[in-house]
Amino acid sequence: MFGDTYFLSLNSNLLTMIHADLLGVLGTNEIIIILIIVLLLFGGRKIPELMRGLGKGVREFNDAKSNVKKEIEESANEIKTP
Repeated sequence: MFGDTYFLSLNSNLLTMIHADLLGVLGTNEIIIILIIVLLLFGGRKIPELMRGLGKGVREFNDAKSNVKKEIEESANEIKTP
């Protein structure tokens, strides 16, 4: 039983190490290759549309985040001043 627990622990640590390694391995060459593949898949005309949509999504997310923060601060101020 102890060996099985150790084995599971070893596997989860190994998965964590693999996950961390995969995120930190991308260098300049890999990023260039990924960009070339994206360019070939989507074409030069679709990429600006995709980026525009991504920008709108990020902007909406930031607006929503700001609204939630503002509402929380207003609620906290209402609680402080009866």
